[in-house]
Amino acid sequence: MLRLLEMKLPLEHTEEDLIAALCKRLKIKPEAILRRHVFRRAVDSRKPEAIQFVYTFDLELAQEDKVLKRFKNDRKVMPTPPAVYEFVARAPENFENRPVIIGMGPAGFFAGLILAQAGFKPLIFERGKIVRERTKDTFKLWRKHVLNPESNVQFGEGGAGTFSDGKLYSRIQDPKHYGRKVLEEFVLAGAPEEILYVSKPHIGTFRLVSMVEKIRAQIIALGGEIRFETKVVDFDIEAGQLQGIILEGGEKVATDHLILAL
Repeated sequence: MLRLLEMKLPLEHTEEDLIAALCKRLKIKPEAILRRHVFRRAVDSRKPEAIQFVYTFDLELAQEDKVLKRFKNDRKVMPTPPAVYEFVARAPENFENRPVIIGMGPAGFFAGLILAQAGFKPLIFERGKIVRERTKDTFKLWRKHVLNPESNVQFGEGGAGTFSDGKLYSRIQDPKHYGRKVLEEFVLAGAPEEILYVSKPHIGTFRLVSMVEKIRAQIIALGGEIRFETKVVDFDIEAGQLQGIILEGGEKVATDHLILAL
Protein backbone atom coordinates (compact mmCIF):
# COMPACT_ATOMS: atom_id res chain seq x y z
CA MET A 1 0.00 0.00 0.00
CA LEU A 2 0.92 3.66 -0.39
CA ARG A 3 0.74 6.28 2.37
CA LEU A 4 -0.21 9.86 1.50
CA LEU A 5 0.45 12.47 4.18
CA GLU A 6 -1.12 15.87 4.87
CA MET A 7 -4.03 15.73 2.43
CA LYS A 8 -6.10 18.83 3.21
CA LEU A 9 -9.82 19.14 2.52
CA PRO A 10 -12.50 21.55 3.74
CA LEU A 11 -14.73 20.38 6.59
CA GLU A 12 -17.79 20.18 4.34
CA HIS A 13 -16.13 18.13 1.61
CA THR A 14 -18.09 15.38 -0.15
CA GLU A 15 -17.03 11.90 -1.18
CA GLU A 16 -16.68 13.18 -4.74
CA ASP A 17 -14.43 16.01 -3.52
CA LEU A 18 -12.24 13.49 -1.73
CA ILE A 19 -11.82 11.21 -4.74
CA ALA A 20 -11.12 14.17 -7.01
CA ALA A 21 -8.48 15.54 -4.63
CA LEU A 22 -6.73 12.16 -4.34
CA CYS A 23 -6.67 11.73 -8.11
CA LYS A 24 -5.33 15.24 -8.66
CA ARG A 25 -2.66 14.84 -5.98
CA LEU A 26 -1.39 11.49 -7.26
CA LYS A 27 -2.11 12.06 -10.95
CA ILE A 28 -4.29 8.97 -11.27
CA LYS A 29 -7.81 8.11 -12.41
CA PRO A 30 -10.59 7.21 -9.91
CA GLU A 31 -10.63 3.56 -11.01
CA ALA A 32 -6.97 3.26 -10.00
CA ILE A 33 -7.98 3.53 -6.31
CA LEU A 34 -8.67 -0.06 -5.30
CA ARG A 35 -8.96 0.52 -1.58
CA ARG A 36 -8.42 3.36 0.84
CA HIS A 37 -8.11 3.65 4.60
CA VAL A 38 -7.96 6.73 6.82
CA PHE A 39 -4.91 6.27 9.04
CA ARG A 40 -5.22 9.66 10.70
CA ARG A 41 -7.52 12.67 10.60
CA ALA A 42 -6.80 15.96 12.32
CA VAL A 43 -8.34 19.42 12.17
CA ASP A 44 -6.37 22.49 11.12
CA SER A 45 -8.15 25.47 12.68
CA ARG A 46 -5.35 28.03 12.43
CA LYS A 47 -7.50 30.00 9.99
CA PRO A 48 -11.01 30.22 11.50
CA GLU A 49 -12.45 31.30 8.16
CA ALA A 50 -11.02 28.20 6.42
CA ILE A 51 -10.97 25.26 8.85
CA GLN A 52 -9.76 22.05 7.20
CA PHE A 53 -9.44 18.34 7.78
CA VAL A 54 -5.86 17.08 7.43
CA TYR A 55 -5.79 13.42 6.40
CA THR A 56 -3.22 10.66 6.22
CA PHE A 57 -4.44 7.98 3.81
CA ASP A 58 -3.27 4.45 3.16
CA LEU A 59 -4.17 3.57 -0.43
CA GLU A 60 -4.07 0.41 -2.50
CA LEU A 61 -3.60 1.47 -6.10
CA ALA A 62 -3.40 -0.12 -9.51
CA GLN A 63 0.18 0.18 -10.77
CA GLU A 64 1.27 1.31 -7.33
CA ASP A 65 4.98 0.89 -8.09
CA LYS A 66 4.72 3.41 -10.90
CA VAL A 67 3.02 5.95 -8.63
CA LEU A 68 5.69 5.51 -5.95
CA LYS A 69 8.42 5.91 -8.55
CA ARG A 70 6.79 9.08 -9.85
CA PHE A 71 6.79 10.58 -6.33
CA LYS A 72 10.07 9.11 -5.10
CA ASN A 73 11.33 12.58 -4.10
CA ASP A 74 8.09 13.59 -2.39
CA ARG A 75 8.37 13.07 1.38
CA LYS A 76 4.58 13.00 1.71
CA VAL A 77 4.17 9.93 -0.52
CA MET A 78 5.74 6.66 0.61
CA PRO A 79 5.11 2.92 1.01
CA THR A 80 2.83 2.27 3.98
CA PRO A 81 5.01 1.19 6.92
CA PRO A 82 3.93 -1.86 8.95
CA ALA A 83 1.74 -0.99 11.93
CA VAL A 84 1.38 -4.34 13.67
CA TYR A 85 2.21 -4.94 17.33
CA GLU A 86 4.90 -7.62 17.69
CA PHE A 87 4.85 -9.81 20.80
CA VAL A 88 8.30 -9.87 22.39
CA ALA A 89 7.85 -13.45 23.64
CA ARG A 90 5.50 -16.42 23.64
CA ALA A 91 4.86 -18.73 26.57
CA PRO A 92 7.07 -21.83 26.53
CA GLU A 93 5.46 -25.22 26.98
CA ASN A 94 5.00 -26.43 30.56
CA PHE A 95 6.19 -23.24 32.27
CA GLU A 96 5.74 -23.63 36.02
CA ASN A 97 5.10 -20.30 37.74
CA ARG A 98 2.46 -18.05 36.23
CA PRO A 99 3.34 -14.33 36.10
CA VAL A 100 1.57 -12.26 38.74
CA ILE A 101 0.17 -8.76 38.26
CA ILE A 102 -0.79 -6.56 41.20
CA GLY A 103 -3.42 -3.97 40.31
CA MET A 104 -6.03 -3.87 37.60
CA GLY A 105 -5.99 -0.29 36.45
CA PRO A 106 -5.11 0.45 32.79
CA ALA A 107 -1.49 -0.75 33.16
CA GLY A 108 -2.43 -3.99 34.90
CA PHE A 109 -5.31 -4.53 32.52
CA PHE A 110 -3.20 -4.38 29.40
CA ALA A 111 -0.27 -6.23 30.96
CA GLY A 112 -2.73 -9.01 31.74
CA LEU A 113 -4.23 -8.94 28.27
CA ILE A 114 -0.85 -9.04 26.47
CA LEU A 115 0.44 -11.84 28.70
CA ALA A 116 -2.78 -13.80 28.17
CA GLN A 117 -2.58 -13.34 24.40
CA ALA A 118 1.03 -14.55 24.53
CA GLY A 119 -0.07 -17.71 26.34
CA PHE A 120 1.27 -16.95 29.84
CA LYS A 121 -2.10 -17.24 31.69
CA PRO A 122 -1.40 -14.42 34.18
CA LEU A 123 -2.72 -14.28 37.73
CA ILE A 124 -4.01 -10.80 38.60
CA PHE A 125 -4.74 -9.51 42.11
CA GLU A 126 -6.89 -6.42 42.67
CA ARG A 127 -7.77 -5.15 46.14
CA GLY A 128 -10.96 -3.48 44.88
CA LYS A 129 -14.15 -4.84 43.32
CA ILE A 130 -15.29 -5.62 39.78
CA VAL A 131 -16.12 -2.53 37.77
CA ARG A 132 -19.92 -2.46 38.20
CA GLU A 133 -19.71 -2.99 41.96
CA ARG A 134 -17.07 -0.29 42.40
CA THR A 135 -19.21 2.03 40.26
CA LYS A 136 -22.01 1.66 42.82
CA ASP A 137 -19.59 2.32 45.68
CA THR A 138 -18.11 5.35 43.93
CA PHE A 139 -21.52 6.88 43.22
CA LYS A 140 -22.46 6.25 46.88
CA LEU A 141 -19.46 8.38 47.87
CA TRP A 142 -20.27 11.15 45.40
CA ARG A 143 -24.00 11.24 46.18
CA LYS A 144 -24.25 10.17 49.82
CA HIS A 145 -20.70 10.83 51.09
CA VAL A 146 -20.25 7.19 52.15
CA LEU A 147 -16.68 5.95 51.54
CA ASN A 148 -15.72 2.33 51.04
CA PRO A 149 -11.91 2.41 51.63
CA GLU A 150 -11.35 -0.62 49.39
CA SER A 151 -13.76 0.24 46.55
CA ASN A 152 -13.76 3.76 45.19
CA VAL A 153 -12.26 5.92 42.44
CA GLN A 154 -8.75 4.74 43.38
CA PHE A 155 -9.27 1.03 43.97
CA GLY A 156 -11.06 -1.46 41.74
CA GLU A 157 -11.22 -2.87 38.24
CA GLY A 158 -10.42 -0.35 35.51
CA GLY A 159 -8.59 2.14 37.73
CA ALA A 160 -9.39 5.82 38.07
CA GLY A 161 -9.65 6.21 34.30
CA THR A 162 -12.95 4.31 34.32
CA PHE A 163 -14.57 7.48 35.65
CA SER A 164 -12.84 9.82 33.21
CA ASP A 165 -14.41 11.18 30.03
CA GLY A 166 -12.51 8.68 27.90
CA LYS A 167 -10.08 11.01 26.11
CA LEU A 168 -7.01 9.24 24.70
CA TYR A 169 -3.61 10.10 23.29
CA SER A 170 -3.33 8.32 19.93
CA ARG A 171 0.51 8.33 19.74
CA ILE A 172 0.51 8.08 15.95
CA GLN A 173 4.32 8.34 15.87
CA ASP A 174 4.89 5.34 18.19
CA PRO A 175 7.41 3.20 16.22
CA LYS A 176 6.57 -0.01 18.12
CA HIS A 177 2.81 0.48 17.78
CA TYR A 178 2.07 0.06 21.49
CA GLY A 179 -0.56 2.79 21.37
CA ARG A 180 -2.08 1.35 18.22
CA LYS A 181 -2.41 -2.03 19.92
CA VAL A 182 -4.31 -0.41 22.80
CA LEU A 183 -6.65 1.43 20.46
CA GLU A 184 -7.34 -1.71 18.44
CA GLU A 185 -8.21 -3.65 21.59
CA PHE A 186 -10.52 -0.81 22.68
CA VAL A 187 -12.33 -1.00 19.34
CA LEU A 188 -12.74 -4.77 19.68
CA ALA A 189 -14.20 -4.13 23.14
CA GLY A 190 -16.78 -1.66 21.83
CA ALA A 191 -15.10 1.71 21.36
CA PRO A 192 -16.00 3.68 18.20
CA GLU A 193 -13.74 2.78 15.28
CA GLU A 194 -12.88 6.42 14.69
CA ILE A 195 -10.48 6.36 17.67
CA LEU A 196 -8.05 4.58 15.33
CA TYR A 197 -7.58 7.66 13.17
CA VAL A 198 -8.88 10.89 14.74
CA SER A 199 -6.15 13.08 16.22
CA LYS A 200 -7.80 13.43 19.64
CA PRO A 201 -9.74 10.18 20.12
CA HIS A 202 -12.58 10.07 22.62
CA ILE A 203 -14.35 6.93 23.82
CA GLY A 204 -17.03 8.38 26.07
CA THR A 205 -17.48 7.66 29.78
CA PHE A 206 -20.53 5.44 29.46
CA ARG A 207 -18.83 2.94 27.14
CA LEU A 208 -15.91 2.31 29.46
CA VAL A 209 -17.60 -0.03 31.95
CA SER A 210 -18.76 -2.53 29.34
CA MET A 211 -15.39 -2.31 27.57
CA VAL A 212 -13.57 -3.17 30.81
CA GLU A 213 -15.85 -6.18 31.26
CA LYS A 214 -15.18 -7.43 27.72
CA ILE A 215 -11.41 -7.17 28.12
CA ARG A 216 -11.63 -8.99 31.45
CA ALA A 217 -13.63 -11.75 29.75
CA GLN A 218 -10.95 -12.09 27.06
CA ILE A 219 -8.18 -12.44 29.68
CA ILE A 220 -10.14 -15.19 31.43
CA ALA A 221 -11.00 -16.95 28.15
CA LEU A 222 -7.26 -17.11 27.36
CA GLY A 223 -6.47 -18.79 30.68
CA GLY A 224 -5.83 -15.80 32.91
CA GLU A 225 -7.22 -15.62 36.43
CA ILE A 226 -8.36 -12.48 38.25
CA ARG A 227 -8.92 -12.32 42.00
CA PHE A 228 -10.81 -9.26 43.20
CA GLU A 229 -11.03 -7.96 46.76
CA THR A 230 -7.63 -9.57 47.40
CA LYS A 231 -4.80 -7.56 48.92
CA VAL A 232 -1.11 -8.38 48.50
CA VAL A 233 0.70 -7.49 51.71
CA ASP A 234 4.24 -8.84 51.31
CA PHE A 235 6.78 -10.55 49.06
CA ASP A 236 8.57 -13.85 49.58
CA ILE A 237 12.21 -13.19 48.68
CA GLU A 238 15.11 -15.57 49.21
CA ALA A 239 18.73 -14.74 48.38
CA GLY A 240 17.60 -11.69 46.47
CA GLN A 241 15.25 -13.72 44.25
CA LEU A 242 11.48 -13.39 44.25
CA GLN A 243 9.80 -16.65 45.23
CA GLY A 244 6.22 -15.45 45.48
CA ILE A 245 3.76 -13.07 47.08
CA ILE A 246 1.88 -13.16 50.37
CA LEU A 247 -1.78 -12.24 50.57
CA GLU A 248 -3.70 -10.73 53.46
CA GLY A 249 -4.65 -13.75 55.54
CA GLY A 250 -1.33 -15.50 55.00
CA GLU A 251 -1.80 -17.35 51.70
CA LYS A 252 1.40 -17.63 49.63
CA VAL A 253 1.34 -17.65 45.83
CA ALA A 254 4.50 -18.85 44.07
CA THR A 255 5.86 -16.76 41.20
CA ASP A 256 9.20 -15.53 39.92
CA HIS A 257 7.75 -12.85 37.61
CA LEU A 258 5.86 -9.92 39.07
CA ILE A 259 4.36 -6.74 37.60
CA LEU A 260 3.44 -3.96 40.04
CA ALA A 261 0.80 -2.04 38.11
CA LEU A 262 -0.05 0.44 40.85
